[in-house]
Amino acid sequence: MRPEDIIIAPIITEKSNDGLQEGKYTFKVNKKATKVEIANAVEKLFEVKVLKVNTMTVQGKTKRVGRYEGKTSNWKKAIVTIDTNPGEKTYLAKGGKTTKISKKYKDSIDAFMGA
Repeated sequence: MRPEDIIIAPIITEKSNDGLQEGKYTFKVNKKATKVEIANAVEKLFEVKVLKVNTMTVQGKTKRVGRYEGKTSNWKKAIVTIDTNPGEKTYLAKGGKTTKISKKYKDSIDAFMGA
């Protein structure tokens, strides 16, 4: 699946806005998407470093119109935690030399609030 097919829409509620300070963003995602696919899609679309992904399936509600009763469809929600302080990483390469990697990551998702 393409990243555009995995991330459907951001979810903007009071509870999700409280999590923005901690780097937690909430998205409506494809029901068949896995946590790894969601993390890769967010990293690719928004150029941020994803630390953790929590997913849940939201059950549809029963609705009535007159005497007819139906049910809205189930959907999947993902809470993605990003790295709010991205820095350069160091590791040991061959021969015991320390090597630094500095990728250009953003510390927030600007498009989330409609900016």
